[in-house]
Amino acid sequence: MAETDKELALFKKRMEELADRAWRQSLFVFTGFLSLAEQEVLWEAAAKTGVRVTLQGGAEFAERQMARFGDASELGYEEPFPIRCLFIEPLSEKFADAFTHRDFLGAVLNLGIDRSTVGDIFVEGKKAWLFCTEAIAPFLSENLVQVRHTRVRCLPAAEGGTLPERRFESRQENAASLRCDGIVAAVWRLSRSQSMTLVSQKKVYINGRLTENGSRLLKEGDVVSVRGMGKFIFRGEKHTTKKGRLVVEVDVFV
Repeated sequence: MAETDKELALFKKRMEELADRAWRQSLFVFTGFLSLAEQEVLWEAAAKTGVRVTLQGGAEFAERQMARFGDASELGYEEPFPIRCLFIEPLSEKFADAFTHRDFLGAVLNLGIDRSTVGDIFVEGKKAWLFCTEAIAPFLSENLVQVRHTRVRCLPAAEGGTLPERRFESRQENAASLRCDGIVAAVWRLSRSQSMTLVSQKKVYINGRLTENGSRLLKEGDVVSVRGMGKFIFRGEKHTTKKGRLVVEVDVFV
């Protein structure tokens, strides 16, 4: 996963090469799953090449997304994203450990696979739904047999039930304005200077795009992601207090 400036520069060059390949060979070209930082570089590369790009993560509000270079209307055919969803459950739920997202991700990466082959992981209790590339799905199904000290089975999601709906905590917060940095501060109980630092450190994304403008006003429906902290949907202004402060509503992902 590209994170440093040097890695992101190399990644951008790679994205430009993929876009060029899609254009020259008149075919769809897919990436692996991209982080938010990589997605931002992807959009820069796409703007430079002029090749249409679409993103998909396998589920609504998925953060890690796969990119597809190419336009069906120009190519004259459609090709679905090579994304598969796997279901992971303990062989004996009664004696299973309580798992976290990190536990499942660690078990997957300990198999020696590249991070780009794995998308989001949705955890519910002692079970999880994992999005991955079509190519790596058989390997994971066969080799992902243990999470921490618990033996597990990994099978196609169609055999393990329906992917659970994303859960939110609906909250109302006081804010001085609709500025992004102020609402981020309110949601995570930060000072304004702390939220401004997150913006300057390029950790704040609105609707999947990096924002370096803390004064940007949020609009109803905006999805705000803060790397290392979480994500929320801005539901808009509710009313104003007697002291003139705004009361806004947010749905925080849990």
